[in-house]
Amino acid sequence: MGGASLVAAAAPPPPGILAIRNLKPLGVRRLFSFSCSNSYPPNCSGKQRNLRNLITLVHCSINNVSTEIINNVSTESPPESEVSMTGAAYDFKGATTSLTNELLSSAKKVTLVRHGLSSWNEESRVQGSSDLSILTETGAMQAERCRNALINMNFDICFSSPISRAKSTAELIWHGREQPLIFLDSLKEAHLFFLEGMTNADAKKKYPELYTKWREDPANFHVEGVYPIRRLWGTAREAWKEILFSPGESFLVVTHKSILRALICTALGLGPER
Repeated sequence: MGGASLVAAAAPPPPGILAIRNLKPLGVRRLFSFSCSNSYPPNCSGKQRNLRNLITLVHCSINNVSTEIINNVSTESPPESEVSMTGAAYDFKGATTSLTNELLSSAKKVTLVRHGLSSWNEESRVQGSSDLSILTETGAMQAERCRNALINMNFDICFSSPISRAKSTAELIWHGREQPLIFLDSLKEAHLFFLEGMTNADAKKKYPELYTKWREDPANFHVEGVYPIRRLWGTAREAWKEILFSPGESFLVVTHKSILRALICTALGLGPER
């Protein structure tokens, strides 16, 4: 896979595309290439378990490569100056994983995008699966810049979360294209119960233990026996099945921070503890 297709050559990369360092919409950072095999889950080396080394563009080939190749994947990062100037597309080579129990009939490329700035982002509120947080004017501008960054990329389908902030982002990015825009419930953000809508400051003050658990150990955050982040990993696997077995070879996915983490980690065979 040519790793430079999303690199902005002369200017900093536009907002709107999932950034790896903090999963905020700050621009393209690195690319990651892997193959889909027919075994699940793969054995991933400890070298790859840092989300900072992950990606915006996922490439799933049909090659049934042994998962042992993962242990030899390079984790060397590009120079920091290169990252800040160009977005520094970086290609991990030889990695492999399985997202389904079946082999794909053709190679697939999946580009992951986080929604633009929302009203509750601005107000520092817990969003979760709430539909009340809407795309702001700044968020709409980010989506338009993202559309421009992707304008020369061909996609067969755009998949999006139906939640307002992601839906609006997807519609702006997809404007002018004739291919289908499909909304999947499996791309919704994690449900965070009564924390949704609260400011982070209020949530931390009113529910200090629960809030700290969510922020510092999200895999073990639970409300009345329900573990939203663990549940999200199952949802991500369902999303991958719907996406990868759709007709076409190149897909755009627009969704939210936590489900994006889940998509990336399930693609690598990593659990929610990561």
